[in-house]
Amino acid sequence: MSIPRWLTVLLIVLLTAPGLATAQEGDSAEALLEQLAEASPRDTETAIKAIATSGHERARDWLDAYGNNRLSQVKDTGQIVVVLNNRGRDWEVADALTGENLGEMSRRDLDRIAVNNAIRRQLEGVMAMMDLYANDVGVREAAALDLMGKVDGAIVGDVTARIEEEPDADIRSRLELAVAIYQVEEQGSAEAISVLAGSLHPRARAALNNAVASEDPALRPAAEQALGSIEQKLKLNKAAETLYFGLSLGSVLVLAAIGLAITFGVMGVINMAHGELIMLGAYTTWGMQQLLPGQPGLALILSIPAGFLVAALAGIAIERSVIQFLKGRPLETLLATFGISLILQQLVRTVISPQNRTVVSPEWMSGSLVINDALSLTLNRMYVLGFALVVFAALMLIMRRTRLGLEVRAVTQNRAMARSMGIRATRVDIMTFALGSGVAGLAGVALSQLTNVGPNLGQNYIIDSFMVVVFGGVGNLWGTLVAGLTLGTINQLLEPWAGAVLAKIIVLVFIILFIQKRPKGLFPQKGRAAEA
Repeated sequence: MSIPRWLTVLLIVLLTAPGLATAQEGDSAEALLEQLAEASPRDTETAIKAIATSGHERARDWLDAYGNNRLSQVKDTGQIVVVLNNRGRDWEVADALTGENLGEMSRRDLDRIAVNNAIRRQLEGVMAMMDLYANDVGVREAAALDLMGKVDGAIVGDVTARIEEEPDADIRSRLELAVAIYQVEEQGSAEAISVLAGSLHPRARAALNNAVASEDPALRPAAEQALGSIEQKLKLNKAAETLYFGLSLGSVLVLAAIGLAITFGVMGVINMAHGELIMLGAYTTWGMQQLLPGQPGLALILSIPAGFLVAALAGIAIERSVIQFLKGRPLETLLATFGISLILQQLVRTVISPQNRTVVSPEWMSGSLVINDALSLTLNRMYVLGFALVVFAALMLIMRRTRLGLEVRAVTQNRAMARSMGIRATRVDIMTFALGSGVAGLAGVALSQLTNVGPNLGQNYIIDSFMVVVFGGVGNLWGTLVAGLTLGTINQLLEPWAGAVLAKIIVLVFIILFIQKRPKGLFPQKGRAAEA
């Protein structure tokens, strides 16, 4: 049954002029609700339309409660109430007319106003039509999206009429798509396929797939052609999504490896505890959220300097207590730092917990940036990617524009010559190790927004970090950036068909073969020490 056109016109008038909000002369809101409660299955559609066209500010809430089986009538008084909580024997209810909370009532004192699936489908269309005339663009857009695949003969005429009146171009295209889906599925219209041809919406593809299976000689070829063009667009969007995830993974590798590149390049230290410094930065973020409950955004911002400081102090302690006594002995350094990593892991398990901890992302990092119906970019990964680039730029400024950076580069290129020029190499080692460790702490802060925080967090990235450093060129920041983003993207491309473990093995084999050809990496160091 189609909705008469005069009802649609009346709906427009009433929704744009609330002062005239009456469905029929003499009808009150209470009478409308009673009509719905007492309506027979045959009269339910009339009662729904009466509420929809009433113009009452709570009309949509009534229909929504009715569709969700939350509209009931008190047996003794006949009062219409909305059930807010239907758990247990006593239900929390509110007055449907005023919205006032009435407390709890026994469910035996309530009669639910019956609703079935056919009525629910009708309600979806009616409420969507009501939302299409809302003043808020967001509400109208959500209603247009909700109509995908739900347009039927009862509302197709009204939706078509609304297309001509809708001022927003994006909403108009959504409505045109919703109507085209109906025309293809229900009417077998070959002309409507041209509207679906450029759409990536799943319901549009479903309608085209059904049309391909049709026996209509005019419909099937057009649907096949449209579906083919959509599949090409889907492949491009899938490639863009894979690239985005690869870059986000690569940004994590850059953050995890860039501190290691500094310490390894300057001091020649193979620091196997680097992953635990990352872990300390992540736990610092979790600790900040415990100190500032309910304020995840502020806690995350404060965690950036705090995570850097905690990891830097831990790095200084490691350098002063162990590494300074093992300079020039790489194997002993590797074994000693591996032991430190085990100590730090066990310390965290004992002091905090062996269980993983969850760090809450702030609201502004939640959700996705929707590009189209087939592609959306998660905001947390976008922020991590941006954060990695900011940290990289800050390190480049330190290395190129500060005295510490000049001394670090001098020691990296030729330690003996730097010492003869008055540079205190020991002080440079301490500051370099603190800087590299602090950057590892920043990596932990970023990782806390992507995964759970646990004692083994750093172990997942230590091997990958070394691969990035070796692939990019020991001690070269640009090499670390390029290598991290490259390996992250390659790994993301391989995972869908090779699996996570095999993908890492393939990457490792690739790096081994690459190092055979270029032992010093993509960007080898310059200087006499590097050439020796």
